[in-house]
Amino acid sequence: MKTVLVIEPDQVLCSRLTSELKEGGWSVLDASDHDHALALASQHQPEVILCDWQTPWSDIGRSCRQLADHNGASSRQPILIAAGSGHTAEKIAALESGADEYIAKSLDARAMGQFLAGLPAKRTGHAPPKTNGSSGGSPETRVRFWGVRGSIATPGPETIKHGGNTSCVEVRVGGEIIILDAGTGIRRLGLALMKEFEDHPIHLNLLITHTHWDHIQGFPFFPPAYNPHNQVTIYGYEGARLGLQNTLSIQMENPYFPISMHQMPGHIAIRELKEMSFQLGSIGVKAHFVNHPGVCVGYRLFTPGGSISYLPDVELFQQLRTRLKNDSGPARHQALAAVPEEDRSALEFVRDSDVLILDSQYDAAEYEKRIGWGHSCFEDSVTFAMEAGARRLFMFHHDPDHADQKILRMAARARETARRAHSPIVIEAAREGCEVLLPATRAPAASGSVFR
Repeated sequence: MKTVLVIEPDQVLCSRLTSELKEGGWSVLDASDHDHALALASQHQPEVILCDWQTPWSDIGRSCRQLADHNGASSRQPILIAAGSGHTAEKIAALESGADEYIAKSLDARAMGQFLAGLPAKRTGHAPPKTNGSSGGSPETRVRFWGVRGSIATPGPETIKHGGNTSCVEVRVGGEIIILDAGTGIRRLGLALMKEFEDHPIHLNLLITHTHWDHIQGFPFFPPAYNPHNQVTIYGYEGARLGLQNTLSIQMENPYFPISMHQMPGHIAIRELKEMSFQLGSIGVKAHFVNHPGVCVGYRLFTPGGSISYLPDVELFQQLRTRLKNDSGPARHQALAAVPEEDRSALEFVRDSDVLILDSQYDAAEYEKRIGWGHSCFEDSVTFAMEAGARRLFMFHHDPDHADQKILRMAARARETARRAHSPIVIEAAREGCEVLLPATRAPAASGSVFR
């Protein structure tokens, strides 16, 4: 049973929250002061800590993180949630002081329970399986971010919260492991896989959206590709067998890299996708060509825990936001019909996604100076996600010039947009190490498969 620690001096509100959360299957601890909260956090190591912003939030947040590290429980570091007035300035201050999420205290107890139930999990303390055969592992779906930056890797103190590595996302369903893109984040993923599986063989499927550098440059540094016991199958569109093979090989040729691709000891296969719907083990996959320079696709994975849509590089047309901004009822349907076909087809592709990972590189002012570059502003991304009925939006492909504070402000403004629209969508800026758990609730969709 998941545990939440509620730090709320208002006993009436605390009692209502406790009752509702318990009905939702949570084990609830409550505290009204700093010392009592820390004692409970140390003893029970809750998955979530919900704290009134008016309490000494920064002290509690910092102390709870220190407690987790001291107890050797960094793998179960709690999600820290600040609750306050709902004012935008306060949201930004809370997030900048270390909160993982911010919510308005005006939420009723039932809505609060629903919000907590929809939170992306950060880390779990369970030991991973040693093999990844199709019949092994847990039925839950795990999504983990290893690289969230766009264009070029940007390590440094200004990007430490969200991370500076470029695009790489890991998806696991039972024993299946699918990797989305091979940006610089794939190096750390590879190191983690080698540590996890030790001498056991690993079978990996790598889906490449396109071959811009920030999506392939990590592959030469991917340790599993150097182990002869491992199988890495790379998939892509439009001439992948030769085009993708050549692109990946050229970046490893002399004088750019000391080891050529054909010298990598791992069993590496490259497959050209000819259909937009196919199957990887138990996971159904669909692809969709998107508005980005060159050949670029987005992927949607259908798992027992729900669907995951990944569109890391896409320029959404502003007409969607501008046309739908003030329209409602019949006028809204007319406005949507006037939106370009590219956006309407992309909307249908991600319709009702449980997790939507979407290009949100700029703000609107920045985008005006970069129209045609192939990326979106977060204002368009939020409108797109809400119109598509996505349940969770992860703002992705952070601009290399955006420090953590800028990204936090953009995420806060995105949540405010959703709040004003009365949308239930959960919005978060993607960050390295963040993990989403989707418990198995349905059978995955089946798809055909055609390779050449």
